[in-house]
Amino acid sequence: MRYLFEEYVFDTDRRELHRGADLVSVAPQVFDILDYLIRNRERVVTKDDLMNAIWKGRIVSEAALTTRLNAARTAIGDRGEAQRLIKTLPRKGFRFVGAVREAQKPDPSAAVHGQPDARIAALPLPDKPSIAVLPFANLSSDPEQDYFADGVVEDITMALSLFRWLFVVARNSSFTYKGRPVDVKQVGRELGVRYALEGSVRRAGNRVRIAAQLIDAETGAHLWADRFEGPIEDMFDLQDHLTSSVVGAIAPKLQHEEIKRARRKPTENLDAYDYYLRGLAKARWSKHANNEALHLFCKAIELDPRLACAYGMAAWCHVRRKALGETYDQQSAEAIRLARKAVELGADDPFALSMGAYALAFLAREFDDAADFVDRALAVNPNLARAWMLSAWLRIWRGEPDLALEHAAHAMRLSPLDPSMSYTTHGAMAYAHFLAGRYDAALSCAEKAIRDNPAFLLSICIHAASNVRAGRMEPARRAIAQALENNPDLNASSLRDLTPFRRPEDFAMFAQALRDAGLRD
Repeated sequence: MRYLFEEYVFDTDRRELHRGADLVSVAPQVFDILDYLIRNRERVVTKDDLMNAIWKGRIVSEAALTTRLNAARTAIGDRGEAQRLIKTLPRKGFRFVGAVREAQKPDPSAAVHGQPDARIAALPLPDKPSIAVLPFANLSSDPEQDYFADGVVEDITMALSLFRWLFVVARNSSFTYKGRPVDVKQVGRELGVRYALEGSVRRAGNRVRIAAQLIDAETGAHLWADRFEGPIEDMFDLQDHLTSSVVGAIAPKLQHEEIKRARRKPTENLDAYDYYLRGLAKARWSKHANNEALHLFCKAIELDPRLACAYGMAAWCHVRRKALGETYDQQSAEAIRLARKAVELGADDPFALSMGAYALAFLAREFDDAADFVDRALAVNPNLARAWMLSAWLRIWRGEPDLALEHAAHAMRLSPLDPSMSYTTHGAMAYAHFLAGRYDAALSCAEKAIRDNPAFLLSICIHAASNVRAGRMEPARRAIAQALENNPDLNASSLRDLTPFRRPEDFAMFAQALRDAGLRD
């Protein structure tokens, strides 16, 4: 039997451990410990279990056992501090926690049956981030459950394909690797991709667990890993949930890695997409950084006048300019032009649609058109967390707090670890609770937003207004003082530009609370 995990192949018949193409030297007892832990990976293995299995009941010191376990970790690139693969559970024992695929010996005739082999020439990388979703191993006791693992992979592949900035290898090409030990670097060369997603599915009773990991196919480095587990009450709903969770988690990571690549490129070799990625890296809530980002997005548009996402982000930079209090009237027409261009060119690009939609609502007060565009974005790609977040804010401005909370919660579920999403989403939740009259809940969300971004003016304002409505005047006044530190020119009238409530009564309630806290007219 061969056990495949990360870039390792553990061959029990040959008693060999391979890391990629390299043979790893392993002492016999260390090999036996790895073998026992991997075979029994579904339970915690006690010290007595190991003593009986490896030393056949002979008495050995705990120091000897610890030495062998450390050697086992070293052989598979694990460490006692990280415990990525072999986990120590204090006073209980040890468990192999890595995602494992099982495979029989490879068929030597595989190459002649059309499966890839090492002699295939490397494909050139596309000009945008590229990924292959490899077949997930079925770790269930029932081999008939292969269909479930394959279905999860197919759903993830289709969901990733909806991101226009991604090049996703078709399922049929990725599945030529099914049941074979793979070297991810070789997969990258043969399929022409920078990244590979691999994992496993285990179904037991009415529960299923999916483990997935994202790997840089050029270096073999692990970029992200996680597990998803839940009951199988409705198989298709669960597959959708798991797919959304995986896609929502890895999509920001993929874009982050591509931004790092663009930063390393010499400036003379930059193309439109590189400028766009560099613009994303610069886009921050400061006047200088925002203006730099706008310049980079405009450069991307100059090189590729049909790059819809660049129009969307350029329009978003104008949203930030207005939010940061810059003199704006003379730029308004250009900003709206960029937003309209984004939704026109990005009719099937959910990122461009959602960014352009929000800009149209914030800058032009075109709330109904904006709602149509963002709904189209969510229909095209229901896994785009940023679109759900922007939709939440749009629902607030339209006076739909309950729908705003629903969309904000969905954004957080799809992207729970992205700090740039956290403060904006919690800010949206704060405003929604405020509009619904739930002032303590609004305060809690506003505090989370401020903790993630102390300079986010809208969260500070809703924090002040919620304190007023809850009868806490002193913290409300402190919040107004903090808001004025961030923007000394802030007053109730200028705040109208930052909070484009469609219903006059929503703005009136908000503005009056801030006046009560000490904000001048």
